[in-house]
Amino acid sequence: MEGKANGPSENQAGRSVSGPTNPMVTPLLNDLYQFTMAYAYWKAGKHDERAVFDLYFRKNPFGGEYTIFAGLEECIRFIANFKLTEEEITFVRDSLPGSCEDGFFDYLRGINCSDVEVHAITEGSVVFPKVPLLRVEGPVAVVQLLETPFVNLINYASLVTTNAARHRFVASKSKMLLEFGLRRAQGPDGGIGASKYCYIGGFDATSNVAAGKLFGIPLRGTHSHAFVSSFMSPDEIIEKSLKSSDGSHTSEDFVSLVQTWLSKIQWSKSLHGIFGETNQSELAAFISYALAFPNNFLALVDTYDVMRSGVPNFCAVALALNDLGYKAVGIRLDSGDLAYLSCEARKFFRTIEKEFGVPDFEKMSITASNDLNEETLDALNKQGHEVDAFGIGTYLVTCYAQAALGCVFKLVEINKQPRIKLSEDVSKVSIPCKKRSYRLYGKEGYPLVDIMTGENEPPPKVGERILCRHPFNESKRAYVVPQKVEELLKCYWPGSSDKRREDLPTLKDTRERCIKQLEQMRPDHMRRLNPTPYKVSVSAKLYDFIHFLWLNEAPVGELQ
Repeated sequence: MEGKANGPSENQAGRSVSGPTNPMVTPLLNDLYQFTMAYAYWKAGKHDERAVFDLYFRKNPFGGEYTIFAGLEECIRFIANFKLTEEEITFVRDSLPGSCEDGFFDYLRGINCSDVEVHAITEGSVVFPKVPLLRVEGPVAVVQLLETPFVNLINYASLVTTNAARHRFVASKSKMLLEFGLRRAQGPDGGIGASKYCYIGGFDATSNVAAGKLFGIPLRGTHSHAFVSSFMSPDEIIEKSLKSSDGSHTSEDFVSLVQTWLSKIQWSKSLHGIFGETNQSELAAFISYALAFPNNFLALVDTYDVMRSGVPNFCAVALALNDLGYKAVGIRLDSGDLAYLSCEARKFFRTIEKEFGVPDFEKMSITASNDLNEETLDALNKQGHEVDAFGIGTYLVTCYAQAALGCVFKLVEINKQPRIKLSEDVSKVSIPCKKRSYRLYGKEGYPLVDIMTGENEPPPKVGERILCRHPFNESKRAYVVPQKVEELLKCYWPGSSDKRREDLPTLKDTRERCIKQLEQMRPDHMRRLNPTPYKVSVSAKLYDFIHFLWLNEAPVGELQ
């Protein structure tokens, strides 16, 4: 499970980088074949050959046309502290097939990532298929040992961040989104990671206390149905007094004050007939919670009956708190027809404000939960509702609509020789050589296309016409005259002290970047149904080289 971050180490530039958030993220968080390959590289004398790998994905998730990149910080934390312990080396020795030479294990003892370079897109960015999220360069055996941890750290992080961003898009900016997924997440690590990356994706708070401590994410939570049903009647409440918010006076019998207000509501002309006798055990629970948290009273109102008991009981307690200078927060709905109940509750609040002259009572917050997902949020919008905040758990943190993003890690160059991975499935053909990536913006300020070029090609220039080609489809091409050019890959881990390294942003900065990037996207790329695919391209020179190498490497068949 995730826990306290490991102690910091220093890179060659002397800058301290804390260890991974999860102490299980070690060099052994790996596939066995990475170690068997490392030994085979070493045995062949190839282990120090300079290799370049691209980490990317092939298809956007959830039927959409965009993805949010996340997990970079944890990758940098990992390589900054990469070192096999003696115990880990012994385990690797015992796990490898056959009898490996002792010199290999001496080699493992000396491995670190000081000669590795990582260029990456900034975490929190909107990204697209085929464009490298990371370009990792270094000794081939070392970089091979980074593949599985990197893919692991980025795959789920990017998937759940994208899921959160999609929920935010449907809910709209004005609604509060609360991540309530810890109890349904795939274990402790899934729960902690989900809280962090949902926050990046646009959620406002989490119920996860550990994530609040680790990452500084705002916490939210009130009480459950168990708290409500644990009370039998108001007679159980022993300590009944409550001081006013300014401390100037005390209500010696807050219970009686609440019951007086409940009677007023019940016999109000405007509300007469809406409800009769409310559930008194529920009323006792609400009073007790208000006595404990008079400044943060939010009640779960669906334990017995929302409109005949929960909402009237809440209003009685809220009005009593108002008499003492406190302002209740609102209610939570966890079952039933959320659109209908939220509208009815809002009408009830509006009537209370009008009837009793309590300012802003109609603006009481209404929170909805109960297995919500992107589709139900969309349905609520179409039906019309009065919900101010959504608590979302299972479908969000488990990424129920799609199991994985499908990141891959492919060799694109070794010893300055470009390499290509071929397949009968064109979508699985890799784009060879060490590349640079750019985002080209149009005159309206929206991104138009991402383009990859060879490392030594001149970069695209503002105002200059450039031919953008589909990597594999000959007929798909377009000229672009960019109004703005943004280079996507930046150096986050240098292999030498003289190379400038980008600082890792704070979690809040990453979240703000995500929100800003999504706002910059053209609306038709963002819509839920039939979004327009975003164009990913290569330069004309790189296109020609891809196809030259493809023909060169593909075996020639023989017909008989």
